[in-house]
Amino acid sequence: MEHLGKHALVTGGGSGIGRDIAIALADAGANVTITGRRLDVLQAAAADHPRLHPLQMDVGDESAVRDGIAAAAADRGPVQICIANAGIAEGGAFAKISLATWRRTMTTNLDGVFLTFQAALESLPDDMTGRMIVVSSIAGVRGLKNAVPYTVSKHAVIGLIRGLSEEYLHKRPVTFNALCPGYVDTDIVQSQLPGLMRKFDVDKAGAAALVARANRSKQLLDVAETTAAMMWLCSDGARSVNGQTIEISGGQV
Repeated sequence: MEHLGKHALVTGGGSGIGRDIAIALADAGANVTITGRRLDVLQAAAADHPRLHPLQMDVGDESAVRDGIAAAAADRGPVQICIANAGIAEGGAFAKISLATWRRTMTTNLDGVFLTFQAALESLPDDMTGRMIVVSSIAGVRGLKNAVPYTVSKHAVIGLIRGLSEEYLHKRPVTFNALCPGYVDTDIVQSQLPGLMRKFDVDKAGAAALVARANRSKQLLDVAETTAAMMWLCSDGARSVNGQTIEISGGQV
């Protein structure tokens, strides 16, 4: 158990990619705080593993993040592994996007990562190793049509980890990296299929193929692929990987 006794924190850890990563870290021995806005979802996820600990927390609420992470650290120790996974995606033509939508996306996808990393680092002694990883997206390395706020926010968090990796390079044994998956077969993707079926008059397989074609492999990614990459970034074997973007999309983006 490589992470036995460590405290890990996964935002958006109650479902999808975040939940799968949290369970993998718990299986590797870590005590994992999973956060999200819906306590019932977190509690259901935590029921699957005794080392998962639910914490209701909106990453866009500064007080909730700082107080919540401080309380989690007091209970389970410094946050040595911090996975900033919480995010939202709202599409639409640029000319019709409201300022409220823009700000809501930036608050969750960018401000939330800033606050999460800052609070996690505050819990960590200067001489203790740490892994700070953000779940970005292929939208962090190229533009997505009709998803400008999302694209901008995912580019921004890559700038954040690059800046942090330089700032902390010779000061503390902490690395900062970004994972950039393409379209993953999660509940969120599955929930989009009925709408695509109606819009394009296709069956479920045809709708899934429409989503999957955004991946270079033309196939939806399995959640386990993203989790495996994340576990490597958290490992001692990746101790010299810093300020990097790891793309998972079935080919070059």
